[in-house]
Amino acid sequence: MKKILIFLLSLFVIYLIGINTVPSYIEAQRNPVKIPGPYVVSAEAQELYDRLDFIADLHCDALLWGRDLTKRGDRGHVDFPRMREGNVALEMFTIVSKSPAGQNMQVNSSDAFDNITPLTIAKGESPSNWFSLINRTLTQARALDGFISKEGKNAILIKTKADFEKLLQMRESNPKAIGGMLGIEGGHALEGNIENIDAVYETGIRMIGPTHFFDNEFGGSAHGESGQGLSEFGRAAIERMNELGIFIDLAHSSPAIVEDVLNLSNEPVMVSHTGVRAVLDSQRNLSDEQIQRIAKNGGIIGIAFFDMAVGTPEIPNIIASIKHVRDLVGIEYVALGSDYDGSVAVPFDITGLPLIVEGLLEAGFSESEIRAVMGENVKQFFLKNLR
Repeated sequence: MKKILIFLLSLFVIYLIGINTVPSYIEAQRNPVKIPGPYVVSAEAQELYDRLDFIADLHCDALLWGRDLTKRGDRGHVDFPRMREGNVALEMFTIVSKSPAGQNMQVNSSDAFDNITPLTIAKGESPSNWFSLINRTLTQARALDGFISKEGKNAILIKTKADFEKLLQMRESNPKAIGGMLGIEGGHALEGNIENIDAVYETGIRMIGPTHFFDNEFGGSAHGESGQGLSEFGRAAIERMNELGIFIDLAHSSPAIVEDVLNLSNEPVMVSHTGVRAVLDSQRNLSDEQIQRIAKNGGIIGIAFFDMAVGTPEIPNIIASIKHVRDLVGIEYVALGSDYDGSVAVPFDITGLPLIVEGLLEAGFSESEIRAVMGENVKQFFLKNLR
């Protein structure tokens, strides 16, 4: 009996050591920064950047890794101190609940081993989260609420238009005030239960992407096996999301789902993080026809920062992608959608956003266009469409 107790105690000690070392090691490997800060740009670019009163990013997966976002991290891409250092007013924190082993841009099976299960265990989360996608999702949502609560009057969780307007008011007297919103990357998190849409809504979720890297109950992924459009469940879920005021995020959706959603939804859509096929011809990216339909819908398109979305070198291609959307449908439809902390290598962390301003200036963008891209478009979109 004594040997068994010693063995169990040893296992527990090993588990505690793992909790404090494994997740941070995995994150450091998965979310590198190609150009370490501090970031230096021209005086003109920095002065313009410093004049921006609202900077926003539409996609960040920082909640997945279990870091305390109220503290400045030495790994990854985003936390509250670095948001303030970069003068970022709003971040969309997206929740990843499942990721297939061997994840790639071409074809992924929904039956592939899930990479998030061992990470969930290694983070020391409750056993109720180990094999439940909805529980993982609700836990990450509550984590952001907890981080924001620790910030007092310096941060706000955006659930409503009134919350968003409050953020704008807060920043008039306190430029360090920040806002966070919650989204879900992949409707598999709902586990095929329509009632879970209401459950995630109650925790503050205001954006859901029907699919991520594999097909699910909604229908086909851009990187899945079926290529299918919305299922019966998917249609019912989209209608319920419209009723509640949850934005539909078309990033990672199959072309058939994109088409179905644009035909079905009576609300503007989002593409939180993407590239464009005119710059990088990938099934992950938007065609010109899709961009035009999303603009006609009144939607907004966030341009991602990593090579598999924009190509290399990243910064010139980010600028080229923004320019393509502007030239095709107008400046008012394009925004930043980094995919920070999304198991991607990015050229700079959130404090390096002045590099985007410098690139836009060099490409001949006016100050009003730069303001639009860096956050004004997101501001106007939410003022118009949040409830």
